Amino acid sequence: MSNDWKPRTKAVHAGTRRSQYNEVSEAVFLTQGFVYDSAEQAEARFQSLGDDEFIYARYGNPTVRMFEDRIASLLGYEDCFACTSGMAAVSGALTALLKAGDHVVAARALFGSCLYVLEDILARFGVEVTLIDGTDNAAWDAALRPDTRLVFFESISNPTLEVVDMRHVVEKAHAVGALVVADDAMATPVFSYAAACGADIAIVSTTKHVDGQGRLLGGAICGAKDLIRGPIEAYMKHTGGAMNPFTAWTHLKGLETIDLRVRAQSDAAYRLADALADHPQVAAVRYPTHPAHPQHALAQAQAASGGTVLSLEVKGGKEACFRFLNALEIVTISNNFADAKSIATHPATTTHQRLTQDQKDVLGISPGLVRLSAGLEDVDDLIADLIQALDRLN
Repeated sequence: MSNDWKPRTKAVHAGTRRSQYNEVSEAVFLTQGFVYDSAEQAEARFQSLGDDEFIYARYGNPTVRMFEDRIASLLGYEDCFACTSGMAAVSGALTALLKAGDHVVAARALFGSCLYVLEDILARFGVEVTLIDGTDNAAWDAALRPDTRLVFFESISNPTLEVVDMRHVVEKAHAVGALVVADDAMATPVFSYAAACGADIAIVSTTKHVDGQGRLLGGAICGAKDLIRGPIEAYMKHTGGAMNPFTAWTHLKGLETIDLRVRAQSDAAYRLADALADHPQVAAVRYPTHPAHPQHALAQAQAASGGTVLSLEVKGGKEACFRFLNALEIVTISNNFADAKSIATHPATTTHQRLTQDQKDVLGISPGLVRLSAGLEDVDDLIADLIQALDRLN
């Protein structure tokens, strides 16, 4: 692979491995184990694996390795470990890198399952967790300590779309010797800026934009080779979080079109934010690079796009919000995002329902908040659908 390749070329060709048949489309190796020419070869392989050697699917697989190489290249990292889901990637990376007595600083605006891993699981095993306002650089500075082992945040938070000043956080975290782990799901693999800002690890839920068509779960942990093939691989292969080959093969096919899809969806998300910003039934619209977002200047400085998701505050609270959602004709109600189909989500009663009301209030997850994921439908049709549903609230 040429290091001079542009991202779209890497998304199609990076990491390609061809069998003796020289197939055009990547082969899917649906096998649990591998055969050795001799007992001596088996012994040698269990002692030390070469770059293209495999012993068991939980440890590695040719199809999965192709996907790992390709997604790592696209995000700008040396290596990757592919996982069964986005949350397997988050929990696996954090658990592999932390031990009892370690200190973690994390933005409090996190997906509900991420908060559960930090507050319920890691804290139970002796990891000290400090949650802060991730948009406040002074809060990061105050929370970081000489014994801070790791910092964790979402590049763009789910569902309120807060933006972290990643360069500032990376600089301050590295100054105390802490690793920086960024959940990059909302930023998208196409517009990811984690590597450019110096984050040690970027985690993506490949369920989202990589698959992007509502089929398969997946996740990826990308970072330096010594971290990925060291503590992360050791933890993941022994605890069973590896991606299966069919998912990896489907993801390889998804990467061939990800640039086209995500750019179209991101353009649509911006247009939707623009169309809804002045509607009388909308109290506020948030899309990172749109002028209506309070951090749009920072978002524009870090990325070429704000991603494929926007949020809006519907006036009238939960009752009005439900009426709006139920009136939609094209946009579907679901709890996923980054799909080819446009999706509307009511976070307060679904993805973040387990949070206390006080936590929801702090995070800005109000009864009227809707997370809207732009799909691949005609943008004018989407705008018309959203407007007619909002107009019914008058």
